[in-house]
Amino acid sequence: MAKNILLIGANSGIGLATAKLLQSQGATLTAASRSSNELTALGIPVQAFDAENPHPLDLPESLDGLIYFPGTITLKPFHRLTPEDFSKDFQINCLGAAQVIQHALPALKKSPAASIVLFSTVAVAQGMAFHASVAAAKGAVEGLTKSLAAELAPKIRVNTIAPSLTDTPLANQFLGNEAKKEAAEKRHPLQAVGNPDHVAQLAAFLLSDSAAFITGQIHRPDGGLSSVRTF
Repeated sequence: MAKNILLIGANSGIGLATAKLLQSQGATLTAASRSSNELTALGIPVQAFDAENPHPLDLPESLDGLIYFPGTITLKPFHRLTPEDFSKDFQINCLGAAQVIQHALPALKKSPAASIVLFSTVAVAQGMAFHASVAAAKGAVEGLTKSLAAELAPKIRVNTIAPSLTDTPLANQFLGNEAKKEAAEKRHPLQAVGNPDHVAQLAAFLLSDSAAFITGQIHRPDGGLSSVRTF
């Protein structure tokens, strides 16, 4: 039987790659995004959504999965970060996710086995200069993941994906030309930057019945950056 999946913020990058993959696997998709052109072209119904000011969504009676994709890349020296920077990053990355999950929880509880997938960043596990605001917000996402995994077990699984730099529109400022891309690749033990399709495969797996024994985990498709040294 096809799974009912809610996608939040899936109109580009990893989100769009995941939407295409899930659709090819026969999932029934509902989406909420700030823009909708790409998703609409796939025939996926899309509701307006703003992670900075979430509002209740029109949801199916039952949901088997929820993926929250919205994220930020706020990179500044710590002394230049404002309270507004920290607040915005926390709202979009963590509080927005929490609000959506609260709203979707009744529908998720009606599934015999539901799964929630959130997104963090390699910058939580691997300290990186200029990432204080986004790493703090994504660190909160990782804490939320483990807390919810405990609270919602055994019926709802909760996992987070923490990729390294991935070739998406959000990362274009870091990969916008060949020199930048080559430099980014060399920082990773696997000598490559992330591919949206690879991360989408992981997201789809975590939603699937094949991941039925996995919850409360932070999965790191980061080319080895957070755990491997090659020198």
